[in-house]
Amino acid sequence: MTGKTLTALTEDSATTATAGTATNSAAPRPGRRKGRLYLTRFLRNRTAVAGVFILLLIALFGLAGGAFTPHTYEDVDFLAINQPPSAEHWFGTNGAGNDLYAQLAHGIQRSLVIGLVVSLCTTAIAAFVGAVAAYVGGRTERVILEVIHFLLVVPSFLILALVSNSVGGDWRTLIVVLVVFGWMYYARVIWTMALSLREREFVTAARYMGLGPLSVVRRHIIPNLASMLTIHFTLGVVTTIQSETALSFLGFGVKPPDVSLGALIGSGSSVVYSAPWQFWFPAVTLTLLTVSMAFIADGLRDALDPDSSAGGHA
Repeated sequence: MTGKTLTALTEDSATTATAGTATNSAAPRPGRRKGRLYLTRFLRNRTAVAGVFILLLIALFGLAGGAFTPHTYEDVDFLAINQPPSAEHWFGTNGAGNDLYAQLAHGIQRSLVIGLVVSLCTTAIAAFVGAVAAYVGGRTERVILEVIHFLLVVPSFLILALVSNSVGGDWRTLIVVLVVFGWMYYARVIWTMALSLREREFVTAARYMGLGPLSVVRRHIIPNLASMLTIHFTLGVVTTIQSETALSFLGFGVKPPDVSLGALIGSGSSVVYSAPWQFWFPAVTLTLLTVSMAFIADGLRDALDPDSSAGGHA
């Protein structure tokens, strides 16, 4: 074999290796491919897409709706008390002369903030506590489960009502109390699911490599529960908004001068026959909000579940 032949073979090998490297670098990562698959399956669910569209419209109204009216939710028009919808007050006014359009926009903001913050915090606490209890086991697991079972039998609704009423309906305190009493049930669900992951090969390998319990929980157990946690977070927003609505409807939630969807429905229910606009505008908004979140949760469940055929096959 001549020197020229050896040189040609070497150049061909180098070219092939370079092309292979370029192909590998251009190939999408497995996580990115999986994300595209989930997105494709989600977009095939028409009700889920409709839910996203409705939720975006409601959130946009809550964020920017107040910019289209000269009134704020605290303004009082003594010349327009209990007035039906008009050119001056698009959604009418309440018994105090407040503009219902401005109050509804602010109420959406308040309810969404409460729902998102509480759902995020309760999901994070439930995931951490349930996964730690399942992985560590032993005495720690028994103590955590006993605390969870004790808190589950505590009449949380009465405590929520008493605490919220004592602080004058402050929404920040309401968030704290809802978080404190909202994580236990799902922590037990996470504990049950994490038990099946505790003896998996990748968890055993991580333990033999010297990773501590918290590192194993954070890097291996919780990420493998991500799809279920995502669905719980979405449904948790709906549950929290409904809880806040119930408390505000009974007079234990958000109170004037602040407003929420529940507070508006509570005040409008007393005049539903004489001034129906005060009840139906916030009631329809709340219904659309909860239904849209439920549609999104169903779409996420079908998209993330490999055994579901609702999202089609990609």
